[in-house]
Amino acid sequence: MKKLNIAYVGFGKSTNRYHIPYVKTRENFNISRIVTPHLGKRPEEVELKANGTIFSTNIDDIINDKSIDLVVVVTPAKFHYETAKQLLLGGKNVLCDKPLVETLAQAEELVKIAQENNLFFMPFQNRRFDSDFLTVKHVIDTGYLGELIDITVNMDHFRPQDAREGTHFDGAWYGHGVHMTDQMISLFGKPEDIQYDIRSTRKLSETDDYFSVNFIYPNLRATVAATELAALAHPKWILYGSRGTFIKMDVDQQENDLKVGIMPGTEGFGQDSAQDFGTLTYYNGNGDRIVKHIPTIQGDYGRVYDSVYETLVNGIPKLVSDEQILAVISALENGFNL
Repeated sequence: MKKLNIAYVGFGKSTNRYHIPYVKTRENFNISRIVTPHLGKRPEEVELKANGTIFSTNIDDIINDKSIDLVVVVTPAKFHYETAKQLLLGGKNVLCDKPLVETLAQAEELVKIAQENNLFFMPFQNRRFDSDFLTVKHVIDTGYLGELIDITVNMDHFRPQDAREGTHFDGAWYGHGVHMTDQMISLFGKPEDIQYDIRSTRKLSETDDYFSVNFIYPNLRATVAATELAALAHPKWILYGSRGTFIKMDVDQQENDLKVGIMPGTEGFGQDSAQDFGTLTYYNGNGDRIVKHIPTIQGDYGRVYDSVYETLVNGIPKLVSDEQILAVISALENGFNL
């Protein structure tokens, strides 16, 4: 089995919560280098150093290391574009956290550099492996719903005092919308039209904290929505079809487990309890009304890394195609260009 050497640019919460814990459960990756502006700041550094990971503060250490097979960019989003560009021009394959970049022009430039130099370049769209999203895909594929007419995904919180400063790039549409937009585009492709309602609803907040955005397809409306002022949350997913309805109330449990220190590989990690299963209501061919609780399919953010491995080692197409990369960034940017 070929083992890939990974380097990380950035060593904050995201690196240590959404990336490294999943890589540790996979034998085909080696965490070779980590570049971070502040050494000795996190306790995880000691364990990684003991296992051979080299820490430094200069990104050139990664670029000049010819043994590195993949660089993962997990910096604050405002540094994604310049960091990814520097790495691609340095001849490195790049997996970049999301939101990938702010503008379509930036995304097009990075995609072009990667294509011209035969390099791997992709955003870390881990929410394609949320348990709730995988379950929704399964329900759609079974055909129980008939022709899908309407699908809505919500991301609700109650954070009335958590105001944010910054630009559009720091708001909810780029921050939360990037996940849900990618999910819809991965399911249905680029929409024919997009209808936007993006607002700041908390008086103290400079950035948007609410959105309800409709992706219009032939015979289908796909809605992505989020608010920071939901004392009682919407269902996470609502699907209406010509023969039935599916409702999933709760979010994927991986993040909740990670936040309390339960790591991938632990028994029960990220699993829903039976009371959190989605409910499918449909009419069969005899006109009988059937109600089923659909067991949640296990999520695993590490499957993004599995897909990267298959692309780099075995040449399979990327999990997120270049066309999907550009469609997502275009949809995000156009929310503020109306």
